[in-house]
Amino acid sequence: MRRCLLLLLAAATLAVPALAEGAKPKVPPGSSVEMPLLMAPMSDKDGKLLGYAYITSKLICTSPSAAILVRQKLAFIQDADVRDVNASPIAKADDPRVVDKEALNARLSRNAKRMTGDGMVVRTDFLLIQFAPLHPSESTGPAEAGGQDTASGTAAAAGTAAATQMPDSKAGSAATSQPASVPEH
Repeated sequence: MRRCLLLLLAAATLAVPALAEGAKPKVPPGSSVEMPLLMAPMSDKDGKLLGYAYITSKLICTSPSAAILVRQKLAFIQDADVRDVNASPIAKADDPRVVDKEALNARLSRNAKRMTGDGMVVRTDFLLIQFAPLHPSESTGPAEAGGQDTASGTAAAAGTAAATQMPDSKAGSAATSQPASVPEH
């Protein structure tokens, strides 16, 4: 019996680091700041507007007291982010309908750190990135519509309009709402 418990304990000890390798470090409660929705234009190589990426994110702060100070600077961080995504492209070089999450994360984190000072913001976490084409009728399927969902890693499109998914802050889960239909001319 003792041998079985030792083997079970050893197996559990070895399994924990394997599970934690891809996991982000735990943050203390109250040390994250949800950012307002960010809408970024998505253009092709020629500068033709293809649609917009709707980005929801949160800043992970070093402590709850740092989060309070970051919230006081939220308007300045948001202004810097809007200027940043409109000044240079956020799309991947090989696919103008897909957001380069790593590069965007670095840019948004840099903006937050510049506005709040070093030692306040650790990183930016994306809650949802959703691409909405400018002309949905030109897309032929979910892959071309580019409905990029970072929460589940899947493509989403509903008919001729991309599905819009926003987190439900009261329930703590993602709720899906469909955009209102627009009469065709």
